[in-house]
Amino acid sequence: MGNTCSNTLGIPPAKGPNAVGCTDFMMDHTTQGSFFRLYYPCQVTETAERPDWVPCREYFNGLADFLKISRTLSERIFNCLFGSFKIPASLDAPFKSNEKCPVVIFSHGLGAFRTLYSAICAELASQGFIVASVEHRDQSASATYYFREKTEEEKANKNVPINSAQPNLVEEWMYYRNLQHRENEFSLRNTQVKQRADECILALDKLTEINSGISVQNVLQTQFDWTTLENSMDLCRISAVGHSFGGATVIEALCKEVKFKCAIALDAWMFPLDEEIFPRVKQPIFFINSEKFQWAGNISRMKKLESAVIQRKMVTIRGAVHQSFPDFTFLTSNWIGKLMKLKGDINPEIAMDLCNKATLAFLQRHLGLQKNFNQWDPLIDGRDENLIPGTNITLLQSAI
Repeated sequence: MGNTCSNTLGIPPAKGPNAVGCTDFMMDHTTQGSFFRLYYPCQVTETAERPDWVPCREYFNGLADFLKISRTLSERIFNCLFGSFKIPASLDAPFKSNEKCPVVIFSHGLGAFRTLYSAICAELASQGFIVASVEHRDQSASATYYFREKTEEEKANKNVPINSAQPNLVEEWMYYRNLQHRENEFSLRNTQVKQRADECILALDKLTEINSGISVQNVLQTQFDWTTLENSMDLCRISAVGHSFGGATVIEALCKEVKFKCAIALDAWMFPLDEEIFPRVKQPIFFINSEKFQWAGNISRMKKLESAVIQRKMVTIRGAVHQSFPDFTFLTSNWIGKLMKLKGDINPEIAMDLCNKATLAFLQRHLGLQKNFNQWDPLIDGRDENLIPGTNITLLQSAI
């Protein structure tokens, strides 16, 4: 990825005391394996490489499919708009932390993929968390990939591209699956949200193995030394964070796995969830919403998770839109951003700062962290000029 039409935009650097590293992990080359980008506190290195925000052209193709526009045209547009942006983290930098790190599993939204929420993930890592940003294989990502074994014919064919790291494997791409004509959407999305939750749990299982010193095989063969993560994680302090479809995913994950102590749902899309699971979710949840995305039916489903004994909080960011949470909001000019609904009326950095600080305060409260994130406790209750306590949506009693 090489071009850009702007050099004044970019994803803001993380604000915490730690430098941030990132690396990619794929265990088991099939679609049943785990695939995530890991963000972590790292050593400061002078020669560190910052990875491309969009790793390769296939992801641009996936975004085009998701948006239902021409791949040829969109590749030029996307490469012009986003092609040279970098993630604010050092690729494969050595891990470094003076204490055990709490763990966050992050779940992306519909049509997204593992790299698009680096402003959130890098900030958490800079504050001492290890964050696994899962790339989902349920066909809700705009694009993802895996590997399959070469056939005997392909092994004999000299024209089949050879992967030097894995010579007997062939890269296969999986693109976003559109809803079919007359297909029941709830049936599809509910099946997907269950798979997504399982993928979050699988990522946590892999981190648990890495933490215990079990030797892991990374199909991607990066330069990162995974043995340095042995005994690095505080596995009593695990949470889940997700945006949109990812917001629903983390609620499903809480129901399936009690190791998740709490969740933050960013502008959650509640439709995929079966309401029968709601009474089985026992952990605290924090809904952080944008002002422009929510509607009564969606908010009423969030409110069905309210509890007299388990903390369930909700705030709304004034002037924010649904795309105020992914990195896109930082990477377009004001007029293009508003035209494409990637920017709201609020300054993107102010919105992201509020989101990250409120998240950190909630995580400290419910993971029992000994940090200073409680200085942002008022944000949990919506006490800021740019926040609305609860929601801006008026609900009829019948909707509740």
